Amino acid sequence: MPKILHIIASPRGDRSASLTVAKTFLAAYAEKNPGDQVETLDLWKTKLPEFDGATIEGKYAIMNGHKFTPAQDEAWKAVVAVAEQFKSADKIVISLPMWNFSIPYKLKHYIDVLVQPGLAFSFSPDTGYKGLITGKPLVAIYARGGGYGPGSGAESYDAQTPYLNQILGFIGFTDIREIFVEHTASKKDEALAKGNAKAKEVAAGF
Repeated sequence: MPKILHIIASPRGDRSASLTVAKTFLAAYAEKNPGDQVETLDLWKTKLPEFDGATIEGKYAIMNGHKFTPAQDEAWKAVVAVAEQFKSADKIVISLPMWNFSIPYKLKHYIDVLVQPGLAFSFSPDTGYKGLITGKPLVAIYARGGGYGPGSGAESYDAQTPYLNQILGFIGFTDIREIFVEHTASKKDEALAKGNAKAKEVAAGF
């Protein structure tokens, strides 16, 4: 049974524009794929491992070809669990707001735990970096208070989309589909209507 992992990066619940459109997307997807499973990962209700102490030393042990100490081995298990949950999904949906022109810190924390050598990417002197999470389509649902798309004059302020595309591409994603919910600060109803319409369109082919 195919599984979608929906990663929620907004803490606003029903007031969240990104989550509202994500629910529309998932409902439309379920109509066409009633047998598929949806797993929800709310980053605001999830305790992620801190990346310090034995955890970060474990990363350097991997990178330098050293064996784990018992403390590093125990700490690294929490990192592996995050990566295994992500990799177990056949399809990914990320719904996120723009915070200070970029992504919420909870999502950045999640990404910093997920993107690890041997789990999300590999490296060799001959071939360089190689993403290890491949063959999965992903939908990113972006909510923004303003408008940052082509012709807006504010394109350079958008550090949200370029960063997510870059890091996802680094770990192997090539099929990334985007839904933008813009001008939520001044035209929320209109933004949601457009976002919901786009969500249904994207869901039909996901």
